[in-house]
This record gives sequence, C-alpha cells and structure tokens, in this order.
Amino acid sequence: MQIEFTHKQSAHCENGVVSNLMRHNGFEVSEPMVFGIGSGLLFCYIPFLKVNHAPVVTYRAMPGFIFNRFAKRVGIKIKREKFSNPESAKTCLDENLKKNNPVGLQVGVYNLLYFPDEYRFHFNAHNLVVYGKENDNYLISDPVMEQVTSLTEKQLEKVRFAKGAFAPKGHIYYPTAFPEKLELKSAIIKGIKQTCREMTAPFPIVGTNGIKTISKLIRKWPKKKGPKVANHFLGQIVRMQEEIGTGGGGFRYIYAAFLQEASQILDNEKLKELSKEMTQIGDDWRDFAVNASRIYKNRSAQDDAYNKVADQLEAIANSEAAFFKKLKKAI
Repeated sequence: MQIEFTHKQSAHCENGVVSNLMRHNGFEVSEPMVFGIGSGLLFCYIPFLKVNHAPVVTYRAMPGFIFNRFAKRVGIKIKREKFSNPESAKTCLDENLKKNNPVGLQVGVYNLLYFPDEYRFHFNAHNLVVYGKENDNYLISDPVMEQVTSLTEKQLEKVRFAKGAFAPKGHIYYPTAFPEKLELKSAIIKGIKQTCREMTAPFPIVGTNGIKTISKLIRKWPKKKGPKVANHFLGQIVRMQEEIGTGGGGFRYIYAAFLQEASQILDNEKLKELSKEMTQIGDDWRDFAVNASRIYKNRSAQDDAYNKVADQLEAIANSEAAFFKKLKKAI
C-alpha cells in the first residue's frame, strides 16, 4: 500500500501536516497560512504542567487546535479518533491506507529513531503523516524532515502510545469533506482577531502578560531555586522556543510570513508593514535565546546575567503588546 503523496518540508510539524494533507486533496495552502488562520501563535506559561521536570512554556496553541480552527474557518470537515489499545489503532490506520487516504498522527518524539539524539526527548505533541505501508514498514512523511522515512509496526506503535503529558493515545486525524473553494479572506480575519485577543488577554500566564510573568520569575529563580534548577528552567524556555518551535523565534517568523501572504489576499498594505515588525520581534526572541543559552551552558561572562535576559523578555512583552494593538486596528 503506497499512496502517491508529495512530501514538503516545513518549519513546524502540525502546520506542515495540514498543508501537505491539503495539497494531497487538491488545495494549495502554505504552512504560514495554516498557522495564521488556525490562530497558532500564542504565549502561555503553565506552572502546574511539567515536561522534563520543568514548567511548560508554550509559544503555540494546544496540539490539534490549529487544524481544528483552520478546518472550521475554511469550511472543511475532519475526523479524529483516539484508542485505548494499539490493535484498534493499527486496524484504523491500515483501513485508511487501503482506501488511499493518507492520515495525520500525533506521536511522542522520544522513540522516533530517525530523529537526531539531541532532539529526542519526552514530548508527545509531534505530528506526522503516514502515506503507505510496505511489508512491516509504515511510510512516513514527517514535515520537519528533509526526506520521507519509515517505521516498523512496533516502532510506530511505540510512538503512538507514548506515555506522559499530552499522551497521544493512538491519535489519528484526516480531512473528510471539502468545499468547492476555500474562503480564505474571512478565515484570515477570524484567525488574526483570535490571536490578538489571546495575546492581549488580561491573565497573568497568557499572552504578553505571560511573558512579563516569566520575566519576573527569571529574576527570582537563582536565589529561590538554586543555579542548577534555575538553569534547567531557563533551558526549558529556550527549548520550547527554538527546538519545539522549529521555525525559531517562538513561531514569530512563521507568523510574519503569514501576515505578508495575508496582506496580498486582503489587499492590506498595513499587514505587510506589520510582517516586518513581527520579523524584528522574532529576532529579539532569538537574541534572548542566545543569551539565555549562554547562562545555562555556563558560558555567560556577564554579571547579573539572569536580570539582563529578564530585561530582554520584558522589552519583548512590551513590543508584542504594542504590536497586537496595531494588528487589531489594521483589520
């Protein structure tokens, strides 16, 4: 069973899976467009949820939300299923492949053997496409990889039923119905409005307020937690931003590309200007990541290094607060 499927590499897994599945079904939608319409951009600090023994910091919407919102806004229908046992999950996957239907899967990263060792850690919200099966091997299109690859039945089962936070439980998803034409204009506006709402939300752990909260915590961690834990927590912020946010800059670059594309579809020059501004904010995030990584790798020669990276985050929070007010006005 091998479906004729075009693999295209992307910056981030969920956007890439959706874009590739849409292309397979005859609709050319870019990765940034999926991300923007799906209101993928976010910042959220979740102190009560731990991954790798550190609080979760996320720069994107929860796993699955991007595709759900995108589908609703452009008028496609999707089916999702989770399973209590691997055998049912395998049967469902095989049935779809027999129908020539490539599907998206949510998997754990730790046991993905084709990933480099430094990228394999306990994170269960990765996405890939299975587009066929040859003997005991499933054919895999993982959008963050340059080429297609494969996993055996046992290897795929292991990542589909990884344990821990966001356990996939064999999660499978795929589009089932499409409109004649995708209504992108209204979808773009809805996507932007939701992102503006969430990034300016009046809660201490969400949006620009969440960035300010993390900034304050970074100042306290060395004394309160000790250098070892403080460094580990700081490393988590950067890993979520640069490695899990595989486009870098905490997804800000992908959002900038979305705004540039949206400016042409909506004929709105202001969005093009704001795209450049968001690229600069992405650069600021990356500068923060470089300086923070020097601290947790014990390579920072600066005195008061924690306060200095906290200052950088505070400045980013202020830039983003001003940015999302302008973006809301622009549409």
